[in-house]
Order: sequence, then structure tokens, then C-alpha cells
Amino acid sequence: MTREGNLQAPTRHPLGWTAAEFWDEARLEAELERVFEICHGCRRCVSLCNAFPTLFDLIDNSSTLEIDGVDKADYGKVVEHCYLCDLCYQTKCPYTPPHEWNVDFPHLMLRAKAVHFKKHGAPLPAKILSSTTKVGRLASIPVVAEAVNAVNASGAGRKLLEKALGVHADAVVPKYHSATARKRLKHASAAGDARPAGRTLGRVAIFATCYCDVSLPQVVDDLHAVLTHNDIPTRMVMQEVCCGMPKLELGDLDSVRAYKEKNIPVLAALAREGHDLLAAIPSCVLMFKQELPLMFPDDADVQLVRQRFFDPFEYLMQRQQAGLLKIDFKNTLGKIAWQVPCHQRVQNIGPKTREVLMLVPGTEITTIERCSGHDGTYGVKQATYPVSRKIAKPVETRVRQAGPAHFTSDCPMAGAHIAHGLGDTPAAEHPISLLRHAYGI
Repeated sequence: MTREGNLQAPTRHPLGWTAAEFWDEARLEAELERVFEICHGCRRCVSLCNAFPTLFDLIDNSSTLEIDGVDKADYGKVVEHCYLCDLCYQTKCPYTPPHEWNVDFPHLMLRAKAVHFKKHGAPLPAKILSSTTKVGRLASIPVVAEAVNAVNASGAGRKLLEKALGVHADAVVPKYHSATARKRLKHASAAGDARPAGRTLGRVAIFATCYCDVSLPQVVDDLHAVLTHNDIPTRMVMQEVCCGMPKLELGDLDSVRAYKEKNIPVLAALAREGHDLLAAIPSCVLMFKQELPLMFPDDADVQLVRQRFFDPFEYLMQRQQAGLLKIDFKNTLGKIAWQVPCHQRVQNIGPKTREVLMLVPGTEITTIERCSGHDGTYGVKQATYPVSRKIAKPVETRVRQAGPAHFTSDCPMAGAHIAHGLGDTPAAEHPISLLRHAYGI
């Protein structure tokens, strides 16, 4: 008999995107219908994002009140609202493998996005917004950065951006810095003796990420400062491109492969030299920990990088458990409201950010495990910005209720999106920056 639900930890199968059946539209349509029928009979995920309410509304407004009454041409309306946060798979769905129904809703949505992209491509604005490496390099050129920031800060400039790229005039857009993180820390050499602890080797190379490198270089500087304060030799990855997550969310798997072929040889070489790998954005960490390994399961270098890539607070807790993390804090943090990013939750590492920050005396943390609704571009696009604000609303309410001295999220984009809904009172801070403040360094 079929088991009702799954009590075992979910397991992930390789994406299988090189097989012909992955791209077969008839097979895809049949699988969408099968999974949508299962989701209709369960509905546990209705509060996670707008993909599920869209699906259930289509069914409830159909002539049969079942999935067979939904026009298959409308399946795409569900797909476009999935931004691959993975929360349904990791925290809600009772039918993930090893359950025999084998439901992997996010990867099915990714498959549908990929098939659509291969057949129809994507609008030019979507291609530009997902080309974070190229946009960042251009916008961080001296003088250009100041001009871009000035345009983005003006009402007329935002209207122009809305018309040209479909970026909602009210959405938060990043500032650009010509003094990028890699420029600031180009002389960091990771020199000195490394002390292994737990799974960590004790020597780190920081993957700056497109966003932090040009828009939040201070966060990377703070991460470097915290690591070196803890006697961990640290350097930058000086040759990197986008991790590929924005292109993955677009369904552009060929571009993901192109980025992988530039990043992985560099990162694998650093891993073989004895470096652990860290990044200050959970989505980038997840890309190297999960998505690329599932796309390229037989690539030994991809698997090596997966083994050596860490969330920063996961890394610091490994050091703490070995008695190597310094607790010589000079400043208190007080009340903190911490929004846990989806792409950090699904790494299955536990609340490591909370555990590290709670080492600071006088710290009280309200943990908010709700999605920000931002995604990479979902929270800025004119078509989906209003929905993203609706998804963020419960988080904003929890922050207000907590009345914190600090609001933080490990995802800078999620943090900025939520803080914007709060009128930037309080403003968003990265937890690694809070930790540096606590150390007084």
C-alpha cells in the first residue's frame, strides 16, 4: 500500500537535464499534471509562495474542480511564480523521495522553465537582469558607478529603469561601488599556519559573489576581518564569475554550465591547495553545495568544491565546537530580529547564525522562518513586485513586534527588501557585520 506521507529525510535526485526525455514537452506536461494533482490533494504549501495559490485558484475555478479541468496552457502561470526557494521540498512536502510519489516541485518547475527558455528564450530585460557579472563590472567602473547610483536615486531615473528593464519604481535596487571587495582585499594572501577543526581545514578563500563584490564590499571586508581575527588565514578568490543562480532561475541551463566551466576549475584548484570556500550570500553557497552537484553529478571537481564550500556561520560553528572560535567580545548586540533566508534553511545546517550570535553576551534573538519574497529578480520586477511585498508582509510584522535594536538576514537582498517595507527602521545589517561589531574590530 502507498504510505500516506514520508517520515524520512528528503533526498535529491540528479537533475538529469542532459537526457532527451528531460526536454520532451509531452512528458513534461504529463509530469506537471501528475504533481499538480498531488499538490491539489495536499495543499500544505499554500502559504509559502504565490505558485501554490495560483495553482489552487486555477483548480478551484475550473469546471471540474480538479486538475483535469485546468487548461494546460495555464500551467505556465504556476511555473512563473516559482523562484526555486526549495522550502516546499525541504520543509513541507510529505511526498518527496524516498516516498514513491517522488515529488520534487522546485526541480519540476526548473525543468519547465528550462524547456520554455530553450523554445522561446527570455525577454531582453530578464536576460540583462540575470547577467549579474556583466552588469556589475560595467556599473562598478569609476565615474560610471556614481552616475548609475545618481540615476537610481532619482524619481525620473527609476521611471526610466521601469520602462526599460521592467524594474518596479518602488523596488530596492543596489548601489554600486568602484572600490569592489576584490580590489579592497587583493593583497590578502591566506599566509600563516592553518589549524583544522571538524570539517574545516582552517584556511579560507572567499568567493565574493557578484552582489557583494560591487554592491556590498563592506560585508566581504567584515567576513575577512572576522576570519583573520580568529587566526584563519584568508584570501579572496580573484577569478570568479556569477555562481549561476540567476540564470538557473531563468531556466538558462547552458549559461549555468558556462559559468560553472569558469568557476569550478579555479575553486577546485584552491580546494586542492587546502582552502575552504565561503561566500556571504546563501544562494551562492547553495549553488555550489546543491544545484551544480545535481546538474553535474559525475564531475569530480564539482563534487570536491561541494565538499569544501561552507556557509560562513556553519564554518564558524565548526571552529567553536573545536574550541578555536574566539569569544573576546567587546560590544553587546541586544535584541536582534533574524530572518532566516530560504536558501540557507535548505542547506540543512541548522540555525548556525543564531548559535554564533548567541555567544555574544546580552544578545536576544527573534528567529523568523518566513520567506522574504525577494528571490533574485522576483522582488524587483514590475510584474511580481506587488506579490513579493505581500509575501514579505508577515516577516515585516514579526520584526515590528520584536522591536529589535538590529534587524538582520544572511541574504542581503532579502534583508534590504524587508527593511524597505519597514521604512528602513531598523535598517538591514548582515549578521557577519554584527559579529564584527561585537568583536570590536
